[in-house]
Amino acid sequence: MKNIMVTGAAGFIGSNLVRQLLSQGFTVTALDNFDDFYNPALKRQNIKDFSSNINFTLFEGDVRDKTLLARIFSTKQIDCVVHLAARAGVRPSIENPELYYDVNVRGTLMLLESMKNYQIGKLVFASSSSVYGNNTKVPFSETDSVDNPISPYAATKKTGELLCYNYHHLYGFNVYCLRFFTVYGHNQRPEMAIQQFGRLINEEIPVTLFGDGTSRRDYTYIDDIVDGIISAIEKVSGYEIINLGNHETVMLNDLVETIADVLGKKAKTVYKPMQPGDVNITYADINKAGSLLGYKPKHSISDGLEKMFANKFLVV
Repeated sequence: MKNIMVTGAAGFIGSNLVRQLLSQGFTVTALDNFDDFYNPALKRQNIKDFSSNINFTLFEGDVRDKTLLARIFSTKQIDCVVHLAARAGVRPSIENPELYYDVNVRGTLMLLESMKNYQIGKLVFASSSSVYGNNTKVPFSETDSVDNPISPYAATKKTGELLCYNYHHLYGFNVYCLRFFTVYGHNQRPEMAIQQFGRLINEEIPVTLFGDGTSRRDYTYIDDIVDGIISAIEKVSGYEIINLGNHETVMLNDLVETIADVLGKKAKTVYKPMQPGDVNITYADINKAGSLLGYKPKHSISDGLEKMFANKFLVV
């Protein structure tokens, strides 16, 4: 498969994926609506380096636009779709659940319907570790129950997985739903914790932590995630849910200290109560990813942070 469509192509994960796909000789059809969840200029900067590549075509618009999707699928040869476009973020989803449902659920349905109409049967769907909620069993396995999401964002991602299964069952789609675990690295969205912490520590401004700093996350470097996505593109068959994480948890307090060490600074912290929708821990069982995809993350948290902060901070 050499002709790949990527939705949300100008975002954090999307732009890193497109860059790697082009370097490996794939042809990429990109869709992005450049919404204002964060500064659209950052997204345009993300794709600036390869926007003139003859193997790259950008369609600017919304995944909910059936007419646009029909134009793309009727004019472009597509072997596989990677669906990354979504409203992201747990806390904003609590404030605006209707928008999250519309983009993440209806948008996914519109895409699946258009793929069906144009007989495109391979999909890699971006899900999230947030579907596990406050699961007390660790590490999180794909066989664990995910019936208790604790944010609208998590609920939309679980719903997206179910829609993907519908189209696998009804129409024979081959779908891999990839549950990403706290991705960080180059082009990370400016509101995400590691970007915020890095800027604040670099400017010697106190960092606000929610909770007592003992919550833990399975932080996964972007290059490892991209490797997993590309392997999924090449191997997608049947219907599978697959964790993509680092299989290593880092305490929030330790994360802040590691960022400070990488930047050669001293961190100052302020603690506030835990926020609604936040989970206590994320921790990926990646045995299935290793077996099906040959997935093996290469970056420790310190390695990934060194790479992430080697060049520049995003300008908000």
